[in-house]
Amino acid sequence: MRTLVLNAGYEPLAVISFKRALVLVMTEKATIVERVEGDPVWGSHDVYDRPAVIVLTRYVRIPAGRRVPVTRRGVLRRDGHRCAYCGKSASTIDHVLPRSRGGADSWENLVAACLRCNNIKGDRTPQEMKWELRWMPQPPRGAGWRVRGAERAEPAWEPYLALAA
Repeated sequence: MRTLVLNAGYEPLAVISFKRALVLVMTEKATIVERVEGDPVWGSHDVYDRPAVIVLTRYVRIPAGRRVPVTRRGVLRRDGHRCAYCGKSASTIDHVLPRSRGGADSWENLVAACLRCNNIKGDRTPQEMKWELRWMPQPPRGAGWRVRGAERAEPAWEPYLALAA
């Protein structure tokens, strides 16, 4: 069970274990905003609400312009595990401009690709192959990308992640 942590401005900060969230609530460093109904935490002397979303009592500023690091898993997730060339299921990533020609490992140069398209394309550009990208690659946006662990969001988190987007 995981808990979404918000700052005092209700901006998502992180996803932590419910145990860590409960410690923050018990030490009065956070307040429970959303709780998991019907699933309390049993202590030796008391019963506690299981936190789904907590807000920190002190303000924590989120630095503006924080870039999402480029990862293989992130590129596949951004593209919905669909090949940017043919639209089939993708399991690899491809450099639009190959690394051998100065292509960078960036959100703008990486796309998800199926194994077949990736092997056929090889060390060429889509223009040389007379292929078109189905979408232009760009950096992902939204709180679901900035908050580590939010890719598998709980239903109770949706309103708070939507506010930040």
